[in-house]
Amino acid sequence: VQLQASGGGLVQAGGSLRLSCAASGFTFSNYLMGWFRQAPGKEREYVGSTSRTGRTTKYADSVNGRFTISRDNAKNTVNLQMSSLKPEDTGAYYCAASSSFLITTMASGYDYWGQGTLVTVSS
Repeated sequence: VQLQASGGGLVQAGGSLRLSCAASGFTFSNYLMGWFRQAPGKEREYVGSTSRTGRTTKYADSVNGRFTISRDNAKNTVNLQMSSLKPEDTGAYYCAASSSFLITTMASGYDYWGQGTLVTVSS
C-alpha cells in the first residue's frame, strides 16, 4: 500500500496550491479518502474527506469554502485544491484512506497514510 502526496511548496497568503495524492496497492474506490495537516508543534488536524464515489465531501470549518477535495477513481488519485491560503494553513499535509462506510474526521478512522507534503504560506 502506498499513498504518495505531492504538490506542496511555498505560496504567499491569498494564493492557491493544489495537492495530489496517488494511491496504489489497494482498491482505491473501496476507500473514502481524507486530508489531514499538522503544523509545527501542533497536533494533526482534520482538513476534509471525500466519499468513495466523490459525490460527498466534508470539510473542517477552518477550510470550508476555500478548499475543495476531488478524486479520480480511474486514476487512483485524490486532490486538494486550496485557495485563499492563510499563514495558519502552513503545515505538512497528509492524505489518508479509510475503509469506513461513513466519512470520519478522526485520524484513528483511517487505515493508510501517505508521507506528507509541506505547505508554507507566507504573510
